[in-house]
Amino acid sequence: MLYVLSRFGMAAGVILGSVTLVFLIVNILPGDVATLLAGDDVPTETVNQLREKLGLDRPLIVQYLDYVAGLFQGDLGTSYANSEPVLERLLDNLGPTLALTISSMIVAIVLGLILGILSAVYQNKLLDGIIRVLSLIGVSTPNFWIGILLIWIFSVQLHLLPSIGNGSFEQLILPSIGLGITGAGVITRLIRNSILEASNEPFIRSLRGKGIGHRAILFKHILRHALIPAVTMVGMIFGEMLAGSVVTETVFSRQGLGRLIVDAIDQKDIPIIQGAILFTAAFYVVINMLVDISYRLIDPRIRLNEK
Repeated sequence: MLYVLSRFGMAAGVILGSVTLVFLIVNILPGDVATLLAGDDVPTETVNQLREKLGLDRPLIVQYLDYVAGLFQGDLGTSYANSEPVLERLLDNLGPTLALTISSMIVAIVLGLILGILSAVYQNKLLDGIIRVLSLIGVSTPNFWIGILLIWIFSVQLHLLPSIGNGSFEQLILPSIGLGITGAGVITRLIRNSILEASNEPFIRSLRGKGIGHRAILFKHILRHALIPAVTMVGMIFGEMLAGSVVTETVFSRQGLGRLIVDAIDQKDIPIIQGAILFTAAFYVVINMLVDISYRLIDPRIRLNEK
């Protein structure tokens, strides 16, 4: 119980730190929000009126406290572009992004586990070499390039799958693969190395000495031991995919948080940008907190001070 509470406390602290950092970046960097919104040729009096309307004429500490108080009430502010609540706009675009991120995680985990196990089982053989090269290519290649390549092959040349939109399952396949390949490469390499390392542990050699079959040792003992570092990486990969959805949604013309952020940057819609960054940070922190807690399900012997 103490373990779980400590993780909740750390998560709350990280989220509060993210809130503070985002607020300071937006308000301390050179440039005036009111001037950006009003334009260069607008009279100073109009800019001052806009600044007062947005509450930007108040002391920074007052703005910060009001912003944090609003967050506790579920108020992320109002969009400069269309005067809609930021939270409402984020929730409207959250579903497609979560669908893309979760499906990409499934691609990464399934592909990474299968290839990692095969690579370890056939260590130093042809299949192992092929898998290691492919995983290295997956890790090294940018998501947007993979996405463009998938569109060219499966949509332009073979006409098998649609390349744009987010209204059907078929439209989710290519973006999920494009976003998931990098994660699959990371998991493949990690699973392979973890399995090979676990195979040399004394308790594994003892099990072999008792005549237990290789397959039983692999799936009942080695794989469970190897999953612990992989679980850690899954939390990090989820955060990277959530951030990578900005590029992927743009490449595949999908509506979601990524496209919303791009449009908000183009429109200088600061509240939307702030809210989207905080949303992403909160999801990243929560996922990693759940990953930390899941350690106990994999190996109850793990303690907080071992991290």
